[in-house]
Amino acid sequence: MANSKYEYVKKFEADDRLPPSNWIVVRIDGCHFHSFIWRENTQFYQRRASKLLSLCVSYFTSMYVMKWKEFFSYKELKGPPYFDGRVVCYPRAKMIRDYLAWRQVDCHINNQYNTCFWMLVKSGKTQKEAQEYLKGTQAKDKNELLFQQFNINYDKLPQMFRKGSCIYREKVEEIVKEDGNANGVTRTRNKVVLGHMDIIGPNFWIQHPYILQED
Repeated sequence: MANSKYEYVKKFEADDRLPPSNWIVVRIDGCHFHSFIWRENTQFYQRRASKLLSLCVSYFTSMYVMKWKEFFSYKELKGPPYFDGRVVCYPRAKMIRDYLAWRQVDCHINNQYNTCFWMLVKSGKTQKEAQEYLKGTQAKDKNELLFQQFNINYDKLPQMFRKGSCIYREKVEEIVKEDGNANGVTRTRNKVVLGHMDIIGPNFWIQHPYILQED
């Protein structure tokens, strides 16, 4: 509709550009939490909240459907999946780190509860009985339950379940040209990495300071 008399309708679109110098988090909600984070200086889609949100949710949903058979080849989808999402701005990198820590703590709490719950169900309790049994229990109580009744050391379970999954860019050195003398021309590039590690403590951030480095 460029340069036509009908172009005035575009003026009714809300200007939903997010404030500058803020880190942008898009959180997609289903049965788990997934966050996409843009640096504070990004100009992706002119920082428009509606664009960022609709792009992330639609792409996530389509990939969820496409990859389903790859991970659950034995099980059919019972219906079309759908997700909602929200956009949140954080003015400082420390807040992003705290946000990620919050999500990992929540991952641990949910996984510990679910591990106890389903072990109780497998042992013969109904789901309602398992819920009542776990009501009011603390983390140490659940750890003792798993160890005493099911011989499970919670801290030895795979980190993927206890810590969740983090996808980030890792700086790696790669050889781009061989010189024939066991040496080569290298360059630093960003590689997308999937990891299951603790991001609450300082070690990960000490090893990867560039991830939340502010301009």
